[in-house]
Amino acid sequence: MRLLATGRALRSSSSRWSVITTRRSLRIPFSHPPAPLTLLRRDWSSTAVRSVQDDNANKTKPGTPLPQKNSSMTIEGQSYRTDEWTNTPDTILSHIGRRLYLEENHPLAITRKLIESTFPAPVYGNYTERNPVVSTANNFDVLGFPPDHPGRSRTDTYYINDKTVLRTHTSAHQQAYFQQINRNEAVRPEEVGYTVVADVYRRDAIDRSHYPVFHQMEGAMLWKRPDQNPLAHAQQTAARIQHDVSHIPAHDVPVEDPNPTTHPLRNPLQSAHHSEEEAEAVAAHLKRSLERMVIKIFTEGSKAAAAAAAAANGETTEAQPEPLKVRWVEAYFPFTSPSWELEVFWQGDWLEVLGCGVIKQELLINSDVPNRIGWAFGIGLERIAMLLFNIPDIRLFWSRDERFLSQFEAGRITRFEPFSKHPACYKDVAFWLPSAAVSGGSAAGGALPVHENDIMEIVRGVAGDLVEDVQLIDEFTHPKTSRKSMCYRINYRSLERTLTNEEANELHDQVREKLVSLLGVELR
Repeated sequence: MRLLATGRALRSSSSRWSVITTRRSLRIPFSHPPAPLTLLRRDWSSTAVRSVQDDNANKTKPGTPLPQKNSSMTIEGQSYRTDEWTNTPDTILSHIGRRLYLEENHPLAITRKLIESTFPAPVYGNYTERNPVVSTANNFDVLGFPPDHPGRSRTDTYYINDKTVLRTHTSAHQQAYFQQINRNEAVRPEEVGYTVVADVYRRDAIDRSHYPVFHQMEGAMLWKRPDQNPLAHAQQTAARIQHDVSHIPAHDVPVEDPNPTTHPLRNPLQSAHHSEEEAEAVAAHLKRSLERMVIKIFTEGSKAAAAAAAAANGETTEAQPEPLKVRWVEAYFPFTSPSWELEVFWQGDWLEVLGCGVIKQELLINSDVPNRIGWAFGIGLERIAMLLFNIPDIRLFWSRDERFLSQFEAGRITRFEPFSKHPACYKDVAFWLPSAAVSGGSAAGGALPVHENDIMEIVRGVAGDLVEDVQLIDEFTHPKTSRKSMCYRINYRSLERTLTNEEANELHDQVREKLVSLLGVELR
């Protein structure tokens, strides 16, 4: 399910569930919609290549929209048509095929294996999904996204064409795994749960905890119910689930869980589909399973932190790891009910780690497995890995620098030791928004609004990973003309070398030019 870390941030007005906190956005629709953004091509190699069979293809200038007639995009050997919805730049396509979660000694792969170890075979299958191109039907429709949901917007999602996107969450594969459990009942009856890891793609902010490509793990567990009138047999279903709960090893970590399993307003039971007994049993299995997972993760992290602290102080004896505590917090997610966030007390503060809940029966019905009941969770690998390995900047996960990669070894949690801290180089860009801006526009197409993510995409397209963060530092509306002015501060900083002021100026000049040519702003 699309149940991910940083839960309170997830409950944004758009109801999009994300590992990364949603930044404020700016939507200013134009009276005449501009063409979809196509950003400056990067020079680094990519497994994804655009090909345009058009007489004027060679006349296309960098930064202008690609011609749509007879155009196509090739991603890992597969050709896809492009159209007016296409907004995926080469800077994003260049990440496809890296599969960091499969590199044995990479922090993301180590984190993945640690989590998977708490969901072993034969009950769980541990899977990865390598191809990020999915249909809009699987990414949105099956999951019940309404047509005007902001998650469908080109400002949030990378479209290949109107029917195809780069997946925005692992739940794009949920239907397939639910059906696989059902289909394999005769040959693998023990496998009734799964975990799946994948790279996911979203247009987003630029800072040390945001990146347009990141990694999620989703997990689920299902039980079979009678095909006919399942509520009449709810007591027997609940008893089978509670039997499975009794086989999950107990732990001795304090758990705060003050609220009832369901609440008619805050955390409702799916009363049309589930009994209280079934919900209680599913919740008990969910909570015991995820408590064990989080305790294992942070126990290893605490040991690594204690060892690093002892080494830093020149001590031969490691300090005792910080005692762990976990707590359950009621939550709301579109695809589960009741729902919870699991928090852990880590280094003096409560941290939201994951989201989870009882799967909404409508999703199981939509997936053609109406005779199942179960739970699901989602977790962001980068968020967990940054905590465990003390990695301060999300861009580091994509580094090929041996000074970074050589610090990690499969099966071990070690604290990252910074190998350099290059100076920041701040540049401001201020502009008036187009005077032709009017109200209206559509979140899912049609009139394309100016959005803060469009600004981020322009900066990312020009400077790539040479930008550490972009922040809005000033905005005001002229009292006489009602024109709106924005000022963004861009921090150009490489993780691996010192940028010269000349390099930063050149990048910044390109950003300024793109803001004018693609968004129609007036520089100040």
